[in-house]
Amino acid sequence: MKLNPRQDEAVKYISGPCLVLAGAGSGKTRVITNKIAYLVQQCGYKARNIAAVTFTNKAAREMKERVAQTLGKKESRGLMVSTFHTLGLNIIRREYKALGLKAGFSLFDDQDQLALLKALTEKQIDGDKDLLRQLLSTISNWKNDMISPAQAKASARGEQEQLFAFCYELYQNQMKAYNALDFDDLILMPVGLLKNNEQVRQHWQSRIRYLLVDEYQDTNTSQYELVKLLVGERGRFTVVGDDDQSIYSWRGAKPQNLVLLGEDYPNLRLIKLEQNYRSTNRILHSANILIANNAHVYDKKLFSELPDGEKLKVIMANNDEHEAERVTGEIIAHKFINHTDYRDYAILYRGNHQSRLIEKSLMQNRIPYKISGGTSFFARAEIKDIMAYLRVLVNPDDDNAFLRIVNTPRREIGPVTLEKLGSYANMRGKSLFEASFEIGLEQHLTGKGLENLRRFTQWLVRLSDQAERGDTVDVARSLVRDIHYEDWLYETSSSPKAAEMRMKNVSDLYSWIVADLEGNNPDQEEKSLKEVVQRLTLRDMMERGEENDDSDAVQLMTLHASKGLEFPYVYLIGTEEGILPHQTSIDEDNIEEERRLMYVGITRAQKEMTFIVCKERRQYGELIRPTHSRFLDELPYDDVSWEQQKKALSQQERMEKGQAHIANLRAMFKKDS
Repeated sequence: MKLNPRQDEAVKYISGPCLVLAGAGSGKTRVITNKIAYLVQQCGYKARNIAAVTFTNKAAREMKERVAQTLGKKESRGLMVSTFHTLGLNIIRREYKALGLKAGFSLFDDQDQLALLKALTEKQIDGDKDLLRQLLSTISNWKNDMISPAQAKASARGEQEQLFAFCYELYQNQMKAYNALDFDDLILMPVGLLKNNEQVRQHWQSRIRYLLVDEYQDTNTSQYELVKLLVGERGRFTVVGDDDQSIYSWRGAKPQNLVLLGEDYPNLRLIKLEQNYRSTNRILHSANILIANNAHVYDKKLFSELPDGEKLKVIMANNDEHEAERVTGEIIAHKFINHTDYRDYAILYRGNHQSRLIEKSLMQNRIPYKISGGTSFFARAEIKDIMAYLRVLVNPDDDNAFLRIVNTPRREIGPVTLEKLGSYANMRGKSLFEASFEIGLEQHLTGKGLENLRRFTQWLVRLSDQAERGDTVDVARSLVRDIHYEDWLYETSSSPKAAEMRMKNVSDLYSWIVADLEGNNPDQEEKSLKEVVQRLTLRDMMERGEENDDSDAVQLMTLHASKGLEFPYVYLIGTEEGILPHQTSIDEDNIEEERRLMYVGITRAQKEMTFIVCKERRQYGELIRPTHSRFLDELPYDDVSWEQQKKALSQQERMEKGQAHIANLRAMFKKDS
């Protein structure tokens, strides 16, 4: 497919900073991949001097595949396509000495962080789960805004903020002692280093001569700083974004970074991509009219060469249960008449809790469905076990991983033994692993406990030595054998079938590891075990809820999770005041972001868009009568068809009518097949 004039301009403008304002479905990924090819084939850039950064592993993978198709393997060798956090990790890996880290640093995921914060704040927070989550989120926001513990303490207002700032300092000191980093450190630390170390800054600026950033509206303060430090004075970069799809302020995203860009780079070239290749004109016209109610620095209007298509529909439901029945009935009827697949339908909602009744109704009617953000591969217990073994193997000082595996499978090292080991390790300022070898431990721990513990840590040393000598693939394989992990799965799983499935997951993990170690993946050189384990740990953090599955099933997801996706037929449930816009946003006067969420929902639809409004809804055990969402009133009158208000049916009549409708459809299906 040929590029349109605006896309072509965005690809060929390379002499200065460039902002591509890319509307939904306007082909922004094509622009980025074509621009990379243009830089290499027409402008004399080497692929290894180009970096493209995005927000999810899935987007990075797709981009890499598309560039490889355009350029071929040889020309694209060395090209950096990654998430912000992977790029940060690569910088840290190369510059760890300048950052005051030891080589074997470990990465903490959110569960590791919570466990550490819980242990550190026992006196202050006493294991209060909600408060701990709040603390974790506050620390994350401080790091994203590049606020140090000292600055947090100095500016803390009120009792809770002062407590959180105190805990932040404890947490950072402990992380430093553990030689550990969390997710936010992967941006924060490179930013600090590039800012304060000219030599390192020059190295990375000459390494990355052209930078492309996707989904730029989702960058937070520290990510924008990283971009500025990498491109330097030259300003050779292209950022692609859409201020109308900025829906992550709760994660620190700052759509105003689009405005800052024009201030920081006065010669910024602005190019708008307004032709949409996804949706009918009616859907786009409605989305344009809706979003025009938000204040804009840059205006844009999406258009399509596709026909006008169907009107957008608003249908009514008596209550939440009826809402679920109605959506199910609509999908069954629509699929039957149009001979579509289940995967053509998406049901979107503002909050996860809204999916429960829909799931129940789909299940009752034997409709296959898939919820985005299900259990990630890495969240499975067996994968966390094996990953913990590997983490300890490459970094014996990783106490969290050590605690997970020391008695899994059981080797008679109980809580009393571990408590004595922990107290001794703290007293000596050593990791649990290191402390297990010290002669002084024998004054605190004796007998079977000590014997079993040392047998375990000595085995780890032998494996580690073997890995050091280069037999990494053998080590990785023999690890599972040595600990009789398969037997342990059969002993502890609910059935032999479940054990078999869990063992298959372990085998899948191993095939990835071996492929990485041997450099079997295209464009990859061999990696050390440490690099492979760090990459997988980061992949786990990034990919929770990012599973790929092309099965024929109705898609259920939040509006946030739907961004970047498209579906022929979209149902948006709960379009009522208090749900969309959300009550918290109404109270905080943050309606603009809620309107952007509605805009994202509408622009997911390719052919048809349906909204559902409930007349009554149960909320916290109370029956409320919500009004329909103000956003429905902002849609163009001529493009929306409102269902006529019919005579209200009794509960009994409604149940009978719903069941009869579904029974009729079933009969039609049988006749049809």
